[in-house]
Amino acid sequence: MSGFPIRNGFRTLRFVSVASSFGFLLAVYLLYGLHHGPEIVPERNSTANRKPLAVDRIGESCSKDDIVVYQGATTPLPNGIPTYTVQILNVCISGCTIADIHMSCGWFSSARMINPRIFKRLGYDDCLVNDGGPLGPGGSLSFEYANSFRYPLSVANVRCY
Repeated sequence: MSGFPIRNGFRTLRFVSVASSFGFLLAVYLLYGLHHGPEIVPERNSTANRKPLAVDRIGESCSKDDIVVYQGATTPLPNGIPTYTVQILNVCISGCTIADIHMSCGWFSSARMINPRIFKRLGYDDCLVNDGGPLGPGGSLSFEYANSFRYPLSVANVRCY
């Protein structure tokens, strides 16, 4: 496979040609991580650790395992409060639009305002993603929050189309 180097400071990353939409999504994720602080790693209890990311589920129904959550530390606020970037991805390749994504989030709160259409806490350990709207195959969204500690976030339940 051929590729070309992209440089960012002292880091070099070689991108290879990708044929699938997931490969493109992964490349965008890697570029985002290079330009927005330290590496973003999957949550320990996230679905990223439960199945391969490049599974084509054509002909199968979707599940909460198709939603993957990445979270990583980013530049602190001017007053020193740590910030974290969260990325939520639908890693299904086709045929699995997912809506009503609810996450386990404890008493989630943030010193930085988060657009409630993207992520909001409804109650203890229940946060709603994308205002309950659909996240199509290969779709993603992200937000930043600020708190003195990182919240463990994991997918609790979803509704499949």
